[in-house]
Amino acid sequence: MIKKMKIKKSISRRFKITPQGKVIYRGSQIRHLRRKKQKSQVRAQKVPQEMQGKWAKKIKKILGE
Repeated sequence: MIKKMKIKKSISRRFKITPQGKVIYRGSQIRHLRRKKQKSQVRAQKVPQEMQGKWAKKIKKILGE
């Protein structure tokens, strides 16, 4: 009998996997102290970003993909 790994709930809330297998996450440092940041920087952080490399593979493994 093969046991399934439990999914880390904190990671499942922070990352999503697209049907193509890409790891998507929201940018950081947007919650507070926004007055001193450039408007273009704040807008760019709102757009979901794609994670690549070793971290993407680790997150996929943790999420059971």
